[in-house]
Amino acid sequence: MRITNEMVQQKLAELQFKEVSVSLSEFIHTSEKEQDSYQAFLYRILSFETKRREDNKVLKRLKLASFPYQKTLEDFRIEEQQSLSTKQLNQLRELTWLEQAYNLILLGPPGVGKTHLAIGLGIEAIYRGYKVMFLAMGALVRALNTQDITRKSQTIVKRLLNADLVIIDDIMYMAMDQQEANLFFHFINQLYDRTSIVFTSNKGPEEWGELIGDPGITTAILDRIIHRVEVIHLNGDSYRMKNRSTIFGSISVHE
Repeated sequence: MRITNEMVQQKLAELQFKEVSVSLSEFIHTSEKEQDSYQAFLYRILSFETKRREDNKVLKRLKLASFPYQKTLEDFRIEEQQSLSTKQLNQLRELTWLEQAYNLILLGPPGVGKTHLAIGLGIEAIYRGYKVMFLAMGALVRALNTQDITRKSQTIVKRLLNADLVIIDDIMYMAMDQQEANLFFHFINQLYDRTSIVFTSNKGPEEWGELIGDPGITTAILDRIIHRVEVIHLNGDSYRMKNRSTIFGSISVHE
């Protein structure tokens, strides 16, 4: 029986070896040129398929994370941060805190890189195989408020609860009413001690009570968040102000 490339490609497709199937002729040519053994040829195509499947999983996790943009830790300007050293950034990058279900609170004024750092850590976690979800605080409150009536909100909350790392951006930028505070507490309680949370905020935890309103709920929320937490203060000039575009080019407004 004469075996053709088309027959092999069909079998590979049936086994869902789609990437290898498409590139089969190239693999055969390379293996003939390298004079591969049968084992080497098989290892070559299996390694390729494994790598492409993992790449596709990463792309899927990146999409599901819902980052507003993708900036890595390599893009983070550590030299402009007086309160965070390269050594500390590398320690964060190791993700030991994530393995131990630690939380991070990234504090600082607008524009100093809080969200960038959070997203960079999230992307790093995704490449390590973790499931990550990013959501601004306003969007989180809306999803919690409407999860009983809209499928979209149900899906968002489900993904958040199934994530290994949840990033909540701009926490406590607006006041909550009693219902929202209760919903937020139950959400934090469900994540407590099993999921790491990264918060970005320009207000310290000691100020959160003013926006949550209820002292009892505030205490319960902070108790769960601060049980295992690292607070990182970011300072310096706003990246956005320092690197903003101008309609005047290099011409001074005083000239």
